[in-house]
Amino acid sequence: MNKDSQLSGDEDLSDTRPILIVPYMWIGDFVRNHTVVRVLKQRWPNRPVDLLTTSLCAPLVDYMPGVRSGIVWDLPRGRLAVGRQIGLARLLRERNYGTALVLPRTWKAAIAPALAGIPERVGFVGEFRFGLLNRWRWGEKKLPRFIDKNAALAQPDGAPLPPEWPVPQLRVPADDIARWRQANGLSAGAAVALAPGSVGVSKRWTYYPEAARLLVERGLEVWVAGGPAEKGLAQEIVAAGGPGVRDLTGNDLRNGVLAMAAAGVAISNDSGLMHIAAALGTPTMGIFGPTSPYLWAPLNGLAATVVQDKSKLSCQPCQSTICKMNDHRCMRDIAASEVVAIAERVLGEAGARAET
Repeated sequence: MNKDSQLSGDEDLSDTRPILIVPYMWIGDFVRNHTVVRVLKQRWPNRPVDLLTTSLCAPLVDYMPGVRSGIVWDLPRGRLAVGRQIGLARLLRERNYGTALVLPRTWKAAIAPALAGIPERVGFVGEFRFGLLNRWRWGEKKLPRFIDKNAALAQPDGAPLPPEWPVPQLRVPADDIARWRQANGLSAGAAVALAPGSVGVSKRWTYYPEAARLLVERGLEVWVAGGPAEKGLAQEIVAAGGPGVRDLTGNDLRNGVLAMAAAGVAISNDSGLMHIAAALGTPTMGIFGPTSPYLWAPLNGLAATVVQDKSKLSCQPCQSTICKMNDHRCMRDIAASEVVAIAERVLGEAGARAET
């Protein structure tokens, strides 16, 4: 087979050359990358797929079906780091990749695959990456959603978008969840996991502490999941909810994955943990304010999409990380009692399905 025919649409089952995906490294976007993996595996089931990853996102790779391995290589933000790029290129060259899909449109993301001499380097032209990429794609701005832009790179050039993409999947063994519960002294009962963090203050719902208190009053166990940046929020939620609330925030994303896998329902802002919970199959409630559920909700679907009545706010969605008008009403007008009532309904529906 001609080594340059990989993305021509020829699906040669004898082709076993590995494929490298250079993904976006935000947590939610990294979860979405699994759709790209699934598209590639459908087309070339015998080609191993690896993901470049940061230390932060590396635990996710362990739970992604179809991914052979993650290459953990932290590149600093905001600078080229030539020495690190050369070191990464050396590692990639040793792995003999036949194809690299470079999802970010930046010049920096394409350097190491080019230095490694990977025969096929696919991506949108982006920052005029002629020479770094040799399988250019055009028309990125015409693709409606972030996932369309990424997954289209796994298709033949010019192929129409499918009616639906394969959804991301994260699979956590039941034994891992049981050991995690035991290590954290958690009961086996249904719990509500709260994910109060997000990139951008405007995406954070205002009333997690009150919601925790109401959930505990209804006899539910409440967990707060997130990273070190959410420690202060977790303390506020624990103070409001009392002993029935557990602060499970920490430095290891694996802990957040296990919390979402073990929970009976997850309540989350538009954030990485929302995408993790949905990909795990945990009934997930996504609270949206400045961002559009059409553009940014998980492909997996949500048990409930909670949005303030759009008829009252002409500015929604603004896609801004800082509210510049209306005093954050898109989040403040979503009442804690409303969210808790939806959570109880979702839990009841999940319990009914488990019994059938």
